[in-house]
Order: sequence, then structure tokens, then C-alpha cells
Amino acid sequence: MSSTPTPLGIDIGGSGIKGAPVDLDKGAFAADRVRIETPGSSTPKAVAKVVKEIFGEFEHMCGDAPVGVTVPAVVTHGIVRSAANIDKGWVGTDAAALLSDAIGREVVVLNDADAAGIGELRFGAAKDAEGTVIVATLGTGIGSAVIVNGILVPNTELGHLEIDGHDAEKRASSAAREAEDLSWEKWAKRLQRYFSHVEDLFWPDLFVVGGGVSKKADKYLPLLKLRTPIIPAKLRNDAGIIGAASQAWAVKQGKASR
Repeated sequence: MSSTPTPLGIDIGGSGIKGAPVDLDKGAFAADRVRIETPGSSTPKAVAKVVKEIFGEFEHMCGDAPVGVTVPAVVTHGIVRSAANIDKGWVGTDAAALLSDAIGREVVVLNDADAAGIGELRFGAAKDAEGTVIVATLGTGIGSAVIVNGILVPNTELGHLEIDGHDAEKRASSAAREAEDLSWEKWAKRLQRYFSHVEDLFWPDLFVVGGGVSKKADKYLPLLKLRTPIIPAKLRNDAGIIGAASQAWAVKQGKASR
């Protein structure tokens, strides 16, 4: 087995649960990702069963490395405090303990956008960036990770800012663009309103835009007129898995808290 640590990252989403071991020297998958459909009833017990199945696919590669798991929710000290696109039964669940019991391995649980932010900070578009960096993931909703001088401020939930009487992600997410069949130009106007508001609140030094739609960044980012530089994510949809695995390893090494 290679001496390079290959902790496993698992990303729990509303439609799919994805996982892969991560080479922390390269900041890249060490094997092809495995994806399993999220159970229709995405209860903690049902999802834990899928997490165990994915872990079983890669256990032989991971040595004694911990597992990092993301959920689309606020997470404090391993406990899920909200539920977006997963069963409401997650609220109040000690997900770290539940999943650790399921796979017999230490598990670090964190918000999915926070994990993506960590991935971009350590291996992607935000690497070596100074000051305040905001990573925004545009997908079913809008996730956010706020990083100040290399330190994550967890669970910021900036997609739920109320702007012009609307929950921001209901109008400016990638899902909203698809549902309303908006042109890139019309969607960019909504993004302009959103990012302008966020930069007036935080005065960041850099925006990084992630999510699947980041691969088409040339269609909309050039249309935005902001004070703040705004660039596409480098790791795209891999960022959450990579960031979760990286954070789990950092916790094991005593370089990060849960």
C-alpha cells in the first residue's frame, strides 16, 4: 500500500450518494468514484446503509484513515441541525456516531458546501488566496463556504439570505435557472443581484463558484460586474468529496477540529 494517505470522502446528496478515496498529495480521486441513488426515504438508517456499502467498496484502499462525510445540512460537532433535500428525521441526529457505528471507523461529518470550500482552499481555485474567500456552490440550492485567512467559518448558509422578498436560492440557484428555462443573460442578472448583496455584507477578496454549472462558467461569469474577482471552481463537483476526505484526515492528525 502506498504511504500516501487515502482517506475516503462520501457526499450525501438529495439524488445520489457518491464516494471515492482521495490522494492527499494530488488532491484528486485515488480510484473511480462510486455513486448510488439516494434512497427514496432518505432516513438516517437508510442512508447509513448506503454509506456502509460505499465504504465496503474502498475499505481495502484506506488503511486506518478516517472517513469524511458531507450532508446538505447545518452540522455542529457531528450533529445535524437542519435538513435540505434529505429526510427531516436527520434533524437532531448524531450523524458522526451513527455512521461511525455503521462502518466501524471514525467518521467526520460536515456541511456539503463547507466541504467543497475546504477542497477548493487546499487543492483548487482558492489555494494560496489571502483574506476572505467565499465559495458558492450553485445547484439545487446555493451553498456557501466562508474562509478567512485559511480558516473556515462553518455553516454560513448564505443561500438563504432574503433578497427582494425571496429566499436567494429560490431565484438564483442553478435549479431555478433550469426550472424557469432562463437564458444565461437573465440568470446572470439574478446572480448579479445575489453576489452584489453578498459582497456588500462581507467585502470578500475572492468569490469561487462551484457546482456542476461551474463547467459552463464562461456563459455567465463574464456578465457579472462586481468589485470582487469571481472565478470558477477548479475541482467542480469533486470538491465536496475531496474536501471531506481532507478534513477527516486533518482531524485525525490534530490539525482541525470536528
